[in-house]
Amino acid sequence: MTGFTEPQGFDADVAIVGAGPVGTLLAILLGQRGKRVTLIERWTTHYALPRAVTYDHEIARILATLGIDSEADPAISFHDELYYWKNKDGQNLQIVDWQSQSASGWRVRYWFNQPMMERRLLEIAATLPSVTLLRGWQGVALDQDAEGVTLALRRNVDEVGASDEGQTLRARFAVGTDGANSFVRDALGIETENKGYFFDWLILDMIPQFDYVASRGDAPAQWQLCDPSRPTTIVPGGPGPIPGGPARRRWEFMVLPGESAQDLATPERAWELLQPWGLTPENSELERSAVYRFQARWAKQWHKGRCLIGGDAAHLMPPFAGEGMCAGLRDAVAMGWRLNGLLEGRMGMGVLDSYTSERIEHAKHYINFSQELGQIICIADADVAAERDARMIAELAARGGTPVPTDICQLGAGAWCADSAHAGELSVQDVVEAGGKRDRFDQIVGQGWVLLGYGCDPLAALTANQRLEFAALGGISVRLAPAGGAGDVIDVNGTIGAWLTRISAQYVLIRPDFYVALTADSTKTLQDRFATVMQALHLIA
Repeated sequence: MTGFTEPQGFDADVAIVGAGPVGTLLAILLGQRGKRVTLIERWTTHYALPRAVTYDHEIARILATLGIDSEADPAISFHDELYYWKNKDGQNLQIVDWQSQSASGWRVRYWFNQPMMERRLLEIAATLPSVTLLRGWQGVALDQDAEGVTLALRRNVDEVGASDEGQTLRARFAVGTDGANSFVRDALGIETENKGYFFDWLILDMIPQFDYVASRGDAPAQWQLCDPSRPTTIVPGGPGPIPGGPARRRWEFMVLPGESAQDLATPERAWELLQPWGLTPENSELERSAVYRFQARWAKQWHKGRCLIGGDAAHLMPPFAGEGMCAGLRDAVAMGWRLNGLLEGRMGMGVLDSYTSERIEHAKHYINFSQELGQIICIADADVAAERDARMIAELAARGGTPVPTDICQLGAGAWCADSAHAGELSVQDVVEAGGKRDRFDQIVGQGWVLLGYGCDPLAALTANQRLEFAALGGISVRLAPAGGAGDVIDVNGTIGAWLTRISAQYVLIRPDFYVALTADSTKTLQDRFATVMQALHLIA
């Protein structure tokens, strides 16, 4: 790299540019296994205002591995309600099931305060001696070779003014979780696929001094108002600043054709828009007002050599499905087990190919779904809206008002067996018992490569060489038994056993990201599919 003197050795195993929730989670997952991580953040202080406000069951499952209980944490709340889409007259157009418990053992949807959550993640990272947080620095150049990555850093001039202070950092791998305007992505020359979807919305984060949901009678806690005169989103914003006190709320108002986004973002206009909802400067605090451009795009590559990208650096989606940050945290876990495997000498570099192939298709599913939802609500033409209303009301009536279930999204092709039932999807879990302790399967068994045998010893079904390979992965073998049976783990409610029966599986291999790598109904099938997965991992036994 021009002008750089390459340092001797490595300053870190992994350099992560961007210390938001995605980068910080990845730092934790690496630091927990002793990897030297330098987490680089351009801002000197933590951003104290909300952005994301919701996450799904899969993220609750991930957070639980860090000791963050979404059912009890003060930064998190939930509403046992459906998610409604209504027209201007209050008629239901669509109903989404955000009320049920998911197959992965947690509620379908949670609401949270992002600054509080980020502080929790940063506190966890601070307990890991191999993780270093470097604040007030930004990347200005990047170069990589066969052995590692060299990053040139400079003081963030936006915070400290003009500065020529710089440093060079050498790492075995580099990751960009540095947002939509990612330095890492641009430095790698990665192009993006843009769906041409652009809508400006005003985001208002509010702290009412009263219980807003209770004050509105029968109005739902979470819903979309599909009114062409002003499409509006009304959802929770997580717990309030006072424990046990009124919760935060969020309003999102679409900027209409011909309107000025800047004019709409003034406090005067904000309070004018909130007045019909019963919020005034006397009974509520306006915590944040910002205009966002909702977009739908993704990077065409998510890794290049020893560099990877994730979160908003890799994808942007409209917020209507509440999956933007969720997709980023999935990226972190997917990068985490691969980088740990590489750094521990368990896997070869080829395992990074499946990071892009798996995650890009998974994110595209949610981008497309979010855009479809946006096409429903972002209608400002009254005639077009009337046609939409008639069609959706008829469709809802035809199915008897049944809520739409949360769909199960499959990974793109990668380190899993495509001919296995349920492979590439999240594994099912519920409460189990082992050693006199009852909890969810993940909390009892642990996180990693888990080989599950229903009513049998799964290790005995592998060949001798495969048992060595599984040991090289640090694998966990579990003999699951129904209530009253004999096994390492007891399936208390029969949920996992019912799932295995439904998909005709006696064996399941679960990955560290909780996705199913394979299922099998016989010893021979298990051995064949196990070999396929090990090959996809580029396992170094």
